[in-house]
Order: sequence, then C-alpha cells, then structure tokens
Amino acid sequence: MAPLLGVSLLARTAITADVTALTLHVVLGLELSYAAAGGVAAALTAGVALGGPLLGRMIDSRGLRTVLLVTVVAQLVFWLGVPLLPYAFLLVASFVAGLLMVPAQAVGRQAIAAMTTAEQRRAAFALESVQGELSYIVGPAVVILCAATLSPEVVAWGVGAAILVGGAGIAVLNPPMRAEDEADAAAAGRPARRQWLDADLIAALTMAFGTTTLLSGVDLAIVATLREAGQVSWAAVVVVVFGVSSVVGGLIYGALSRPLPTWLLLGLLGLVTIPVGFAHDWPWLCVAVVGSGLLTAPTLATVADAVSRLAPPGARGEVTGLQSSAQSAGFALGSPLVGVAIDLSVPAGGFAAAGLAGLAAALTGHLLSGRRSTADAVRLSPG
Repeated sequence: MAPLLGVSLLARTAITADVTALTLHVVLGLELSYAAAGGVAAALTAGVALGGPLLGRMIDSRGLRTVLLVTVVAQLVFWLGVPLLPYAFLLVASFVAGLLMVPAQAVGRQAIAAMTTAEQRRAAFALESVQGELSYIVGPAVVILCAATLSPEVVAWGVGAAILVGGAGIAVLNPPMRAEDEADAAAAGRPARRQWLDADLIAALTMAFGTTTLLSGVDLAIVATLREAGQVSWAAVVVVVFGVSSVVGGLIYGALSRPLPTWLLLGLLGLVTIPVGFAHDWPWLCVAVVGSGLLTAPTLATVADAVSRLAPPGARGEVTGLQSSAQSAGFALGSPLVGVAIDLSVPAGGFAAAGLAGLAAALTGHLLSGRRSTADAVRLSPG
C-alpha cells in the first residue's frame, strides 16, 4: 500500500492545485477578472462532481486501467491546451476535464477497502485522510510560489504533468479494486441500485457533504476575519495550523483501538467550529482552529470507512464516486453559504454558519441511520 499512497499523493496534490493554477492563468495570463476565474473553477468542480459516479461505474464494468488510460489522455490534452484556449473554450474544456479527472482519491479508497481487513481499515482510512490534508497544504502553496517566478502557462503545464505522472503511476501499480473473497460476489453481477442506495448510505453521503461544506466555509471565514482585522496576509499561517492539526488528529485517531460514530465526530466538529469566530486576530485564530483541525481528518476517515462498508463489491466504484461527488458538492456550496452569512452579519457569523451546517448534516445522518435501524427492528419483531 505504501507505493500506492505515495503515487496517489502526487496526483491528489496536483489535482488539489488545479483550481489555483487555472485561476492564476485566467487572471494573469488572460488578464480577466476574478469572477471569470471563478467561472472556470466552478465548471471544473461541476465536472468533477458529475464525473465521480460515472468513472466509478466504468471502473466496476471496464476495469481500473481502462479508466486511467482515458482520464490520463484527457488531462494531457486539456493541460497542454490551456494556454492556447480563449476563455469561452476554456470554460467548456474545464467542465470536460472535470468529468474526466483522474480518480486518484476514489481509487485509493477502493484499494484500501480491497487490501485491508476490517480491523485495519479504520487506521488505513485515517492515513488516507492525512494524505488528503497534506495535499491541501502543499498543492495550492506550491502553485502560488511557482507563479511568482514562472509564467501561468508553465505552472499549468506543471500541474498537468504531475496529474499525468500520478495517474500513470497508479496504472502501473494497478491496485486491486476488490478483495480476494469478494470475487464471487463481483462475478454475480452488478446489484440493482435500489439494493444498496438505502438510508444508511444516504446518511453517510449526507455527512460527507456536510463535512466538506463546513471545511470550505471555514477557509472563507478565516480570510474574512483576518481581512476585517487588517491581517489578511496571515491567513496562510492559520490555514497551515488548521491543516497540521488535522494531520495530527488523523494520526491519533488511526491509533485508537475503537472507532467513533461518524455523526458524533461531525457533530463535535460543528460544535467546536462555531465559537472560533470569537477570535479576532491571527494568533488567537491559530489557537481557535486547532480543535476543528484535530477533528477534521478523523471525521473524513469515518465517512470513508462507512461508505466502504456499505458499498457492495459489484458497485463499489459507483458508490465511492458518489462519495467524491457529495464532497465536491459540499466544497462548492460551503463558500457561498458562508459568504452570505458573513455579508448579512459579521465574519464570526461565517464560522457559525459553517458549524451549523456540520451539525445539521450530523443530525440528518443520525436520524436516517436511526430510522433504518428502527425499520429493521420492526421487520424482525414477531407478528
């Protein structure tokens, strides 16, 4: 698993930086507005959200290497063409590139489910969440630093090259998508969607959506708070503290002997996020975000673990793709949701809105899971 985690870290770091690279190209290379750059970022994100289940279904039916070949070639063509495309074509091409993004994150999660035992899985998903945090810390920062000395076109080519190498590396490793004892279940054919898209899975997807909605909103609230204090240049430091805290939390959680329910972790994450808004300058904000950071990777890990347990072998790719789509949708919604809260109140209202979004998703997930358990008890009761 170590080579897979290493190669997928390269791909995920580059994929995390793709929006930043495109933003810099539109603003600096094409000399257009940030609103225009936001349109390209939205097109790419929408493509990723819609493409996740489609690529997952292709992995289930066609195999991993076929999907990686298609997506790697698509990314090669897109990133080579980025500097040559006028804005209107770039908008359309970004959406298509999102649809055919190399599914590094989803493949990693499927491989973990196939390569680990039930006892190992929680620790493995905690490590995968740590990997995700590292990619978010490193990717955009490296792109911004490179943009200071290189042209936006070269930066875009560099991001594309990293995605290409990462995708090709995963194809060479060709990790298993199903465990050996799942071969018979997979050979039985693809189960009908109504058999696995039940209340428990919807609950897990809802909490995946709520987690990333909260995290996306926290990033914007940090910037808004420090901008009001005249300390916006320190936002990067606060974000790094948040990310490092998440890495530490993921490592600690992976070492625990017993798991915690997803709804409980997400609920706690929402609760500790709400009072972060009481910090008004960067040193106190660094302290305030540690609690949220410590709970971030564990929450993401439990979501991934829950989805892997609920996904049947014959449809694991599609289910994992749905998880990626739910998380992409949460990232897309979090910033505008918190932005409205900030505009209507104060920057502290952004943290409150993000925390409440997490609490709402945790409560919804808990109620959906409880409803399923109650229904099962009713069916099994005598008479």
